[in-house]
Amino acid sequence: MDFGLLILRLVVGLLLAGHGAQKLFGWFGGPGLAGFSGWLASMGFRPPRFWAVLAGVCEFSGGILFALGLYSPLGSLLIAASMLVAIARAHWPKIWVTEGGLELPLVNLAAVTAVAVAGPGAISLDARAGTMLSGTLTTVGVILVLAGWIVALVNSGQGRARQAAGPAGQA
Repeated sequence: MDFGLLILRLVVGLLLAGHGAQKLFGWFGGPGLAGFSGWLASMGFRPPRFWAVLAGVCEFSGGILFALGLYSPLGSLLIAASMLVAIARAHWPKIWVTEGGLELPLVNLAAVTAVAVAGPGAISLDARAGTMLSGTLTTVGVILVLAGWIVALVNSGQGRARQAAGPAGQA
């Protein structure tokens, strides 16, 4: 079981770290902050650069922590926050990735949730160094992720409403 958790953590964590690096640094053919900010602006996120940095940092650092099994479940929480916003704002209500749907972010969300519940396993830095976060810190983290998700949805919805109203708030 520990070897299975290691494989899951490495594959999901490193791919998500790479996805975050695409957004933050333009690595692996990604758009970088300017391109990703522009895409978020087109979706009504305000301020788009803030949300671009936040999404990129959550995916990049969350992916690294998740892959290493370090400070669990912080990596899972960072990734979950990004996946929840992606599902709600970019992919809902479509299912399949071929239609721009939520298939992939939902699989990522399920994987990080499963590891958050099960723990990172014996083959992790947490097991080696005893760095796993306490239940209290985990609870606080879950509350912050949910609060952040709500703020992101409300903020991005207001951006869309302002965009639809046109200049000077005229419809």
